[in-house]
Amino acid sequence: MGKLYECIDERMATWLRAQHMFFVATAPLAREGHVNLSPKGLDSFTLLGAREVAYLDLTGSGAETLAHVRENGRITLMFCAFEGAPKIVRLYGQGRVVEPSAPEFASLRARFPLTGPARSIVVVALERIADSCGYGVPELRFVSERTKLVDWARREGDSGVRDYQRLHNLTSIDGLPALQIPK
Repeated sequence: MGKLYECIDERMATWLRAQHMFFVATAPLAREGHVNLSPKGLDSFTLLGAREVAYLDLTGSGAETLAHVRENGRITLMFCAFEGAPKIVRLYGQGRVVEPSAPEFASLRARFPLTGPARSIVVVALERIADSCGYGVPELRFVSERTKLVDWARREGDSGVRDYQRLHNLTSIDGLPALQIPK
């Protein structure tokens, strides 16, 4: 039986930090727009408070989440226990995008141990925190983090990553504005 929580307590915080991956879901306002669901990993999640979280938005081939959050703020993060007792936690809220040019970026960035191709940080003010059983989620074993993205960014360097972002991350597949970096 699922349960609603007023805030993320220490027990849930410990559980969230122990998960190796989570999923982010967003959607545009337009009915014909594409709903987006993205997996996240590489220790890119952090708690900012009992009702506020953030994740490091790493450079990728698309920028749907950024575009949707900029347009309407709606976002859901979902964590599944693939090891141990079955459990799912969903964090529903209003997100905002913090890019490297923002004054608060450096202090937020320092909260993440991962070095790598961060194009922004998505901060989420939580409106609903809920868990459910997760009985249908398969049990899997964590082997290791993949390093390909971090390795690629290291090879490309800052200017190469920014060139890639300018080419692939300025708009969503529906044409919504996403990353806001100078041309």
